[in-house]
Amino acid sequence: MVSPQFLLVFLLTTLPFVASQTTALPSSFPHAYPGKPNGDFSPTWQKYFLVTQPLPNITFKLPRTYAGNIPVQRAGHPNDTLFFLGFEKSTGSLTAPASKYNKEPWGIWLNGGPGSSSMYGAFFENGPIRIGGDYRASSNPYAWNKLADYFWIDQPVGVGFSTADSAGYVADEDQVGRDFMGFLDNLVKVFPSLRTRPLYLTGESYAGTYIPYILKTYFGMKNPPVNIAKIAIGDGAITTAQVFELLPSLSVIETFPQLIGYDKDVYKYFKEQSQLCGYDLNLTYPQKGRLPDVKLIAPTQRQVPFALSTLSRKSSFFKEVFRRSQSADQSLTKRDREERKNAWKRDLSLRENGTIDSWYGCLLLYEFIDYAFNYSYPWSLQNASTFAFNVYDIPDALNPQIAADASVFLNGTMQIVSTVQLNGRLSDNRTRTAFHAPISKDWAMNFNYVFGNPDGNNFDPSPEPINFFTALATNATARSIGIVLYSGNDDALIPHLGTEVAIQNVTFGGIQGFTRKPSTAWVNDAGEFAGIVHQERGWTYVLFYGAGHLVAQTSPNSAFTFLREFVLGNNKQGLVVGSGDYVTVIGGENPTLAGQNLPAADEIYYGSATTQSTYIAPSATRAAWKAFIRTETATGKSRPTP
Repeated sequence: MVSPQFLLVFLLTTLPFVASQTTALPSSFPHAYPGKPNGDFSPTWQKYFLVTQPLPNITFKLPRTYAGNIPVQRAGHPNDTLFFLGFEKSTGSLTAPASKYNKEPWGIWLNGGPGSSSMYGAFFENGPIRIGGDYRASSNPYAWNKLADYFWIDQPVGVGFSTADSAGYVADEDQVGRDFMGFLDNLVKVFPSLRTRPLYLTGESYAGTYIPYILKTYFGMKNPPVNIAKIAIGDGAITTAQVFELLPSLSVIETFPQLIGYDKDVYKYFKEQSQLCGYDLNLTYPQKGRLPDVKLIAPTQRQVPFALSTLSRKSSFFKEVFRRSQSADQSLTKRDREERKNAWKRDLSLRENGTIDSWYGCLLLYEFIDYAFNYSYPWSLQNASTFAFNVYDIPDALNPQIAADASVFLNGTMQIVSTVQLNGRLSDNRTRTAFHAPISKDWAMNFNYVFGNPDGNNFDPSPEPINFFTALATNATARSIGIVLYSGNDDALIPHLGTEVAIQNVTFGGIQGFTRKPSTAWVNDAGEFAGIVHQERGWTYVLFYGAGHLVAQTSPNSAFTFLREFVLGNNKQGLVVGSGDYVTVIGGENPTLAGQNLPAADEIYYGSATTQSTYIAPSATRAAWKAFIRTETATGKSRPTP
């Protein structure tokens, strides 16, 4: 994925895909603000990076804050920098002198993309400032810096407020890792206590590619600049797109039968298609042999170059989907829509005939979204100019989505209309100045040239991390570095099943995958059921109930509990202990949670930017579905809603 910059409008189109035109790569550079020290980085730079000027519209107290650009130490590219925004847990906790006795944790957050700014996380997910859909700022009671000194970092170079010269972009993920370590080496010169304190490297989505490569670089260094204690990846792009995006499609339907209107025949159709496409992998505990690779089978009745070219995690999939949803599809007429419905009826007349659907091939994610648009309430309410499907958070069917835009706050500009109706711009650079951000560029949620690609498609040439995850896990075990993978149950883009497949295909602690199926419940600080947790041999897996792709945004309370207990802490809930015939799981194993899927809540929310209505199917419909699905999944019963 992966760019979390949009709660996406999503539609499969049959229009030809037109690649972005080649363009000159941009150059940017950091800005020297008054008081900048001379010489190498050291604690004297703390005063320079300290945010002392008031931020616009912030009426609540913030912890002591540091921000600015720090070079990545790439030879010949002094303008290659990463932008950081750091918040202290308590006054002085970040600026404490170096001491081998200081064991206080500190954390880093990374968003994905590729090309997404981590300021999305800072202002819409887990930072102390929350920007609302009305652009107002409020205090976040579940900010992660309440638990540790925390940094949100724009990377790779060029992303967000990070800078790069036109010849200085990363060539591949190995360069991402080297740049990141170069940045950290400078950062710990400014804040010396961070060099030996345990670092918790966290992120989501395409950070599922970034973080493994950063850890790979870390393991290859004789004297790394930091002390990594644990990594935590949410809804991560660890495997191929076929595995994390397409393979779980039937699992998503079983979680949200609302997508197919609880239609039993349609379910059987998708179940057969999933089997024919090779998506029905057999997960065993422990896993018996390596799971086979999943190939992409394209449609044969038509060409869908858009879908195929943007499917790969190596492309800027979300940017193109958003562009199309905002432009090309607005021209669809009622007749176009009826023709699509007729095409669907033709396709579904072929259900369960033992062949792969020639119209969709194995693009099952696209197929069930298309079906929802045409037939499933409330998605079928969408008109031709405003198709909307939130792949990040399925039950949120708002159209348009609530705005998630930090550009007004960060760039200090906003649209105005004068009394004579003349459009203009009002500049207010207080945020940019306070954060010591560059003036050579405006902040943007997504950057299109991460890998120096002039076509703007962010093609990543590096192998998927799953290819070396066993080697990574072996090193992590040897150095007592914990690995945490977590998923939001309401995510349609990188659903939990893709993460579970990845886990079962990795050998760690001398055994492939988990030996027990995750089935231990956990609760958040409010005492609410928060999902499932499982821990074995230094690995932790957490499934968040009622959370989407952006877990800390959709379930901030549960995310806060999770960070404290299972990332920074050592909560043993769900831990497998003992051996042989004397194995137990702390917190117990709940058989009703041991199926393949955790059904979601019944409610689907819809409206324009705010929830105006809530749709729940009739009770008889839901009861009939539950009886049906129990039979259909008898060999691996679905998990009932708690």
